[in-house]
Amino acid sequence: MPDAFVGIDVGTTGVKGVAIDADGCVLATASAEYALSRPRPGFAEQSPEDWWQATQRVLRGLPEGPVGLSGQMHGLVVLDGGGDVLRPAILWNDQRTVVETAEIAERVGFGRLVELTGNRALTGFTAPKILWLRRHEPDTYARIRHVLLPKDYVRYRLTGELAIDAADASGTLLFDVERRAWSEEVCEALDIPLEWLPPVYESTDIAGAGDQAAAALGVGIARPGPVSVVLGTSGVVFAALPAYTHDPLARLHVFCHAVPRTWHAMGVMLSAAGSAAWLRGVLGAQPAELDVEAERWAPGAEGLLFAPYLAGERTPHPDPDARGAFVGLSARHDRGALWRAMLEGVAFGLRDSLELLRELGCRVEVGRASGGGARSELWLRIVASALGVPLELTESEEGSAYGAALLSGIRSGVFADADDAVARCVRVRRRIDPEWDYDALYRRFRLLYPTLKELQ
Repeated sequence: MPDAFVGIDVGTTGVKGVAIDADGCVLATASAEYALSRPRPGFAEQSPEDWWQATQRVLRGLPEGPVGLSGQMHGLVVLDGGGDVLRPAILWNDQRTVVETAEIAERVGFGRLVELTGNRALTGFTAPKILWLRRHEPDTYARIRHVLLPKDYVRYRLTGELAIDAADASGTLLFDVERRAWSEEVCEALDIPLEWLPPVYESTDIAGAGDQAAAALGVGIARPGPVSVVLGTSGVVFAALPAYTHDPLARLHVFCHAVPRTWHAMGVMLSAAGSAAWLRGVLGAQPAELDVEAERWAPGAEGLLFAPYLAGERTPHPDPDARGAFVGLSARHDRGALWRAMLEGVAFGLRDSLELLRELGCRVEVGRASGGGARSELWLRIVASALGVPLELTESEEGSAYGAALLSGIRSGVFADADDAVARCVRVRRRIDPEWDYDALYRRFRLLYPTLKELQ
């Protein structure tokens, strides 16, 4: 049996790596950063070679062992027949494909697209990027022979294997999520050759998954029950599903999970800890200091509400033009009040996702919190109260890389399956119970988006 199991997460700002033992204890961590290119407004690109070089540096800083991979989803990597990269990768946060998303909905039909793929066509997904290349870079498009996602390009460089897992493939808009296979119907409608797409495996068979599925596995979300609550730059509420289902309006994302024969639904808000980073900069203070000042205000901060739509929104409002606001300001409000209202507004945005998960039939009893925002004790208390469920923190804070390391252990046979890996490695270190009643304030929050939309 190997002494270490390695997880590599190919992220947007850098590669993170972790090595764990058979009990899930962290042996070592390493990271390496790289640049994000924005060649034009709304564009976001990276060089796949940067991912590969960073991965090599990270692996040199970790004990040797079988490697599992996670990474940023949706990014488009195109290779020619010799396996060479044709152009910089177009990333998940690239916004150039508005025309192509409308084209996909028209060609496939909105309802049929959601039924097959579990999602609506959004600019972040992979398929619109392929159509954009066909329209704007026909010479490059003509040379495409292979399409990969970011972490799968790193696997290709590590092993020479062209492959993808069902969890990450679910974010391409080319995947039949219920059948866990490429959708011949969608590919035909979009005139995308099936032979460009790599063979699909279960995450546990190939030790790989998209970052959200890997992160959820890393905090113990292998089966329906607990949900993952991520307070990262974006906010995510993630629930495992026992069978495929979908929201007919596609307000939630539905993907294959990293666990075989299991699916997951998740709501994504675009500015969670991102809202905190923005307001911290505006107020010129550190989060710990602002938390102290915010605690002087009672829940609701005397009627002050914050709409956390600083970068548009995804769940439950798929609206890239949505914008944020403070509503209910008075001369009494100070920066502590602003900070508390911001923390509460993000928590209400997360509750929007939780309510949609409940509509899909998810019975939510506890949340597993992670992400940079989970370092704030006050924010955890507010989120637990706004969601109306206890939050738990796990011992590991290594996120997607930790989940990838668990997948490595499963594929290596040290864990019998995902349930065994979670039972042996994921340990809860503390619990935060709901403290305040936010139901009335949440009902007021629900009025913000439609009211502000009329003013924009």
